Amino acid sequence: MNLNEEIQKAYEVIKEGGIILYPTDTVWGIGCDATNPEAVAKIYKLKKRAETQSMIVLMNGDKMIYNVFKDIPEVAWQIMDFSDLTDSEQANQNPTTLILDKPRNVAPNLIAADNSLGIRLVKEPFCFKLMEKMKKPLVSTSANISGQPTPKSFKEISPEIIKGVDYVVNLHREKIAGKPSTIIKLTSDSQVKVIRK
Repeated sequence: MNLNEEIQKAYEVIKEGGIILYPTDTVWGIGCDATNPEAVAKIYKLKKRAETQSMIVLMNGDKMIYNVFKDIPEVAWQIMDFSDLTDSEQANQNPTTLILDKPRNVAPNLIAADNSLGIRLVKEPFCFKLMEKMKKPLVSTSANISGQPTPKSFKEISPEIIKGVDYVVNLHREKIAGKPSTIIKLTSDSQVKVIRK
């Protein structure tokens, strides 16, 4: 299937407030427009997940990050630079999710109780180009019912999830997922806490 066709189809669904099942740089994810609270609520409902368990948001560049966070600790850029590997290093890739304080311009039901939001910068072509078209960040949460194992490949995704989304992206269905991202929490006063290695 053609990458640009899939981006266009996913974009049309997201624009109308729909949710998609799509390959990310790590595992298969369920996503939507990160500024649309109704679409975000659909994902929580499909995953049977409490809204208190916040989801992460993918971004495709500095401009998008600055649109969501006014104050970004210097160490955040250092961590992102460190995890931003070139294509030749993809095999050893270690994607990193950063949790930062005081997000804005996203759906309120994405923001954690402590007023933080997890973000990951992605270069993966489908996600990157889709966000380029959306001009908005993309929600990313693993494609499973809350409490069940994260699927390592498309064929491990439950029929309930596949039926519950508005569009299933027809790319990389044979690919075995990489490991979930490292999660690092950074506070405004530059405290660093590794949540998942």
